[in-house]
Formats: sequence, structure tokens, C-alpha cells
Amino acid sequence: MSDAIKHECGIALVRLLKPLSYYKEKYGTSFYGLNKMYLMMEKQHNRGQDGAGLASIKLDMKPGDRYISRVRSNQAQPIQDIFAQINDRINTTLKEHPEYQDDLEEQKRNVPYIGEVYLGHVRYGTYGKNSIESVHPFLRQNNWMHRNLIVAGNFNMTNVFKLFDNLIELGQHPKERTDTVTVLEKIGHFLDDEVEKLYRKLKKEGHSKKDASPHIAKKLNIAKILKRSSRDWDGGYAMAGLLGHGDAFVLRDPAGIRPAYYYKDDEVVVVASERPVIQTAFNVAFDDVHELPPGNALIIKKSGKTKLSEILEPLPRKACSFERIYFSRGSDAEIYQERKNLGKFIMPEVLKAIDYDTINSVFSYIPNTAETSFYGMVEAAQDELNRQKNEAILKEKDSLTDERLTEILSYRLRTEKIAIKDAKLRTFITEDSSRDDLVAHVYDITYGVVKPTDNLVIIDDSIVRGTTLKKSILKMLDRLSPKKIIVVSSAPQIRYPDCYGIDMARLEDFVAFRAALALLKEQNKYNLVEEVYQKCKAQTTLEDHEVKNFVKEIYAPFTDEEISDKIAELLSNNDLKTEVKVIYQKVEKLHEACPKNLGDWYFTGDYPTHGGNRVVNRAFINFYEGNKQRAY
Repeated sequence: MSDAIKHECGIALVRLLKPLSYYKEKYGTSFYGLNKMYLMMEKQHNRGQDGAGLASIKLDMKPGDRYISRVRSNQAQPIQDIFAQINDRINTTLKEHPEYQDDLEEQKRNVPYIGEVYLGHVRYGTYGKNSIESVHPFLRQNNWMHRNLIVAGNFNMTNVFKLFDNLIELGQHPKERTDTVTVLEKIGHFLDDEVEKLYRKLKKEGHSKKDASPHIAKKLNIAKILKRSSRDWDGGYAMAGLLGHGDAFVLRDPAGIRPAYYYKDDEVVVVASERPVIQTAFNVAFDDVHELPPGNALIIKKSGKTKLSEILEPLPRKACSFERIYFSRGSDAEIYQERKNLGKFIMPEVLKAIDYDTINSVFSYIPNTAETSFYGMVEAAQDELNRQKNEAILKEKDSLTDERLTEILSYRLRTEKIAIKDAKLRTFITEDSSRDDLVAHVYDITYGVVKPTDNLVIIDDSIVRGTTLKKSILKMLDRLSPKKIIVVSSAPQIRYPDCYGIDMARLEDFVAFRAALALLKEQNKYNLVEEVYQKCKAQTTLEDHEVKNFVKEIYAPFTDEEISDKIAELLSNNDLKTEVKVIYQKVEKLHEACPKNLGDWYFTGDYPTHGGNRVVNRAFINFYEGNKQRAY
């Protein structure tokens, strides 16, 4: 993606089902779980590079022995940093106590992070904050083992202010209005409530507080706690939690917006945000890794008993399509094919734009995430070239010479690596013109392969703001002096904010929105902006389920092609010698390419939860009023 956007977070959970001695004997190390966590987190570093954290729990520890450990980092390479810290602590302890080397009991008791339950998290900060306090996992501490709660997740709630108020009504005094804190405290409240009820019942049966604790841990109904906690949640989430005594859970939102996958055998239970992470780390087949159903929680009791429980009634499935287009690693078998299809399905529009002249066209891509879609586009272009060859041979079959046949068969599709991403430039200069000059050189260009008679077709996985295209890529492509530049987006036009995890919050950032405004001005329809503003303002006092997305009316007067053409004009800005055309994927073709992930609200404005409509209207109000605050 040429426009860098911060996006998903990643979760990783490992629950060892055997004693540590089992892994020592079979795999040669008592650090088996920790090593697997490192692999799973590194394989998800694409999901978050602002921060990383890991928490571990040791089962069945005696009072006075540490059983919870947590480490977090917001350094430049946070995963490496946290495991460097872990290794340093482990090595220091073993160096000071060499007698622990072959004594698993003493290792578990005294060496940090050697346990049976692990929860890891990699993070992108959607609010732009990157303090260590914002890094997951979050910990709610208590002297009662079963009241300790650790939470990490990939989520945004659209109604965080309502959730905050709910906590106040429960008598709490939350320290922040962030969705992570409100979720942690909400679960914590009902955990405390459930513990208290169980204790009162056990007390009547004659148990002391000390005797009651293990019974409480055994009887805790995690599904009940999650049902009560999540009743008012509106958002997209894959949320993992650990209790101090060893219970664990992962809960997915009822629309399936955020992804979660799990695997279980007789040795481990594993959860991650992406399927191939589990496949690679545990060397298991595609079919052995299962998707966590929307609205369900995978619950792992301290005993190791594991079950799926429906927590919230599933909504129509709206799994995030951006996962397939861009966020998830393309090593997943399904995602790889889907990305190829995205390139393949847009090819008919590309062929029209180049007047079917595949011979005098050069095809390329914006590195690196558009590469797979590029392969699909090239396969479709090759099919067209083969059709043209066959047509030429049949047309000239009566007069075809060996030389002419050789000439026809020699035609090859021309694919080149045109754009080269040198590095992620971090400018220390804040003055605009100097910074823009540096941004313009994020990409370099390959010279000498494009002729003035060539069309240059270059595919990106999505065009969000268009900033890098305008300030860097198009200017560099223009230096090659092609006949025409066709910029292809394998994703449809991004028109609306995302409020479920992606950092796309402000309407005016979207080049499609700016194009629609420009068209309204040109056609003397800009009064529509005031009308939409008034409609949005009129809904601010309504309940979420009553709110409608009126921002759709901004785009309604125009066809997709009109907006695409205006985008090309805005990105060219009359600074280029070469004609530029922009082609976007159609929404229906996106659905055809990614049939299991139909979440498309950033393209269509059809939000899967009621809170989404409130967010998009708030974003429009903010735009109209010049308010730079986020809409959620």
C-alpha cells in the first residue's frame, strides 16, 4: 500500500496441556511454550510495530511464589526488545543459580516466564499514542488469584463513551476513557461479582475463604461473565484474556469483523489472528486450523478442558475485507488466491483503458503488498495476449509465413519492477516543503524499460489518501515519459471511516471524498454538503439503532467512474506531462474475489453495527466544523 495506514493488532495465545517435563523430554527444552510465542508474534509483526507485550501464568503455584509475569515494549523493534528482556532475566537467573538448569520444579518456581499459559500482543496505535501504558496486555491485579485479569485484543469499540458511563453507573471510577480500559474493567466487574456469588454459596456449605479459592476457580463460569460483560459492546474485536489461576478465553465479535483462528491437539491449545501463523509455528495443515465463529468464545479452563461457547447471537457475517486485500500476510492459501483474483477481476477495465494494446504496455506494481494482485492481473493479461495471438494466426492462416508466425508467437507480456521502495524515510524536518521533498523520494524508479509509445500499468492494493501517489510515485513514473499511466487499485474507492480497528478516521483524508466535494463544486451542488451536515446534526440525540448514514448522499450524484476520473485529476494536479487514469475495483468484484469476507463498510458505508453510522456522521460533522478530533 503506497499510503501507509496503521491498522490491525495481532494476538497470540498458547496454553500448554502437558506438564513442563513432557516438553523437556520430547522437544529438549522447558522453554517450548515461550519459543512458540516468539515465533507466533514474529510471524504477526506485520500487524503491529508500535508496541508488543507478553504475559505468562504459572499454574498451581504456592502462596508467595510469583505466578504472573508481564513485559511490554514500545521500542523501535518491540518484539525483539521484549524477548531480549525475557532472555536476559532467564539467563541472569540461571547464571546466578546453575542448580536450576536440570531442575524443572525449581525452574518453574524461580525462573520468570516459564509457565503453561501465554498471551502475546503486537500493536499499532490507532489513536496515535504510543506510550508504554497503551501497550497490551493490560493487567487488573488482585490478591485473590482468580480475580487477576489479563486482557489483550485487536479491537475498537464505537460506543466507548457509553461504556465508560456504564462503569460509572456500576460504581467504578475508571482512570481512562479508552476502550481497552473500559473493556478490562467491565469484564473485571462481572468477574468480581461472579467470584463473590460463588464464595457466598461455598460459605453456606461450610468452606472457609482459603478453602473456597480452588473451588471458585473450578466453578467460575467464563461464558456467563463474558455474556454479562459484552452485552452493550458495539465494535469489532478479537479479545483474549487470562485469569490468574489459569483459565483463558478468546472472544470474537458477533459480526466476525476481526479475525481469530485456533488449533488444538493433546499438547497445546493455540489462538492467533492469522491462520498461517499457527500452521508455520506448529507445522500443521490448513484444515487443522479453525476459524473462531463470530459471537463465540473459545474457553480453556485451568483443567485444560476446552470448548466453544456462543456469547453473543451472531450478526450477518461481515469479516473485514481489508484483511484479505492488505493486512494479513499473503501466505494464507485462501488469501493468496483471493489477492490474485482481485488483480484478475479488474483486468477487463484495464484492457479498455489501454485499448487492448498488450504489446505496447508495461505492467508493474507498487511494492510490496500489491505483488500478489499483480500476478493475477498479469495472468489475465497473458490470457488476452494469447487470444490476440490466436486471432492473428486465424486471420492470416491462408497467407501465414514462417517468419510471420514466429513474429506473432514471439510477442511476450512485458512485466517490469518499475517502482522500488528504498526504505521507510523518517524525516526530522518539520518544515513542509523540505519534508515533502523527502517524502517524494520514498520510492525510486527503474529507468530504460518504458518507451514513449508504451502504456504503463501499475497496480496498488488500495488508494486511500493518494498522498504518496501524488507527491512521489506519479512524478517518478512521469519521468519515464510513457504514453499513458494507468493506476489500478485492487480495492474499491475508500469513502468512509473505519471504526473497528483501522486508523482511517477522518473523511477529508480520503481522496475519494475530496473528489466528490470537487465534483459538487463544479456542478453547483455544494449546497448538498450543508444539507448532509444538518441531517447528521439532527441525529446526534438519537439512539444508535435509529441513526442512518447520510454521508452516502455526498457520493450519490456521481458514478464510480466520474469519481475515479476526478481522483486522477486531483493526483495529477496539472504537474505531469503524461495522461493519468485511475481504475478502482468494483465492490461486487471484491465480493466475488473474497466471498467469505464481505465486510465493506469503508467502501459502501454499510456498517455492520449500529455504532458505525453514528461514527460516520460524527466524522462528517467534524469535517464540516473544521474539528480535527477523531470520530470515535
